[in-house]
Amino acid sequence: MIINREEGKMLRIKGAGGTSGGIGKFLIGLIMVVAGGYLLLNQVTVSSGGWYIWGYNAFGMTLIPLLFGIGILFFNGGSTAGWILTIAGGIIILAGIITNLHIYFRPTSLFNTLLMLAMLVGGLGLVARSLKEH
Repeated sequence: MIINREEGKMLRIKGAGGTSGGIGKFLIGLIMVVAGGYLLLNQVTVSSGGWYIWGYNAFGMTLIPLLFGIGILFFNGGSTAGWILTIAGGIIILAGIITNLHIYFRPTSLFNTLLMLAMLVGGLGLVARSLKEH
């Protein structure tokens, strides 16, 4: 408890999320979520494949709007069309990169998998519990 010197009243310390829940539960839950999430994501391998449309490499084609937009912006920095082409080209390239990702879960034992998932979900449960009024 903290004493307010001006009014002489005692102020009550609130728990996690401004509720009367436990800060200790919140911190333990947060540690469990971080550890479980780290261990789970550490088992994931991300790779990328080719960027093909109808059997042809399509990455060069996605650069066309971006390059035209940049060229227009160098000619006239206030051009709306240049900004639209540049932003659209960047979004097309980002979407192409994301859609061509291959995500694999590396082989591990069932015990390790259950431990990772239990830590992640149990930690989320503790964090949610700490935010609830007691």
